Amino acid sequence: MSSIATNLRARREAARSRRAINRAINNAATPSMRDELILVAQRRGHMG
Repeated sequence: MSSIATNLRARREAARSRRAINRAINNAATPSMRDELILVAQRRGHMG
């Protein structure tokens, strides 16, 4: 049962991180900053 809870917690954390990255991309001050954030997200595997 503990592995299910751990898995659920990890999925929630991943979703939270994805939302934070998407928010940062949407609120980027400049297009170059947005491109940089997109590259970082792609490298980390947060974008599908």
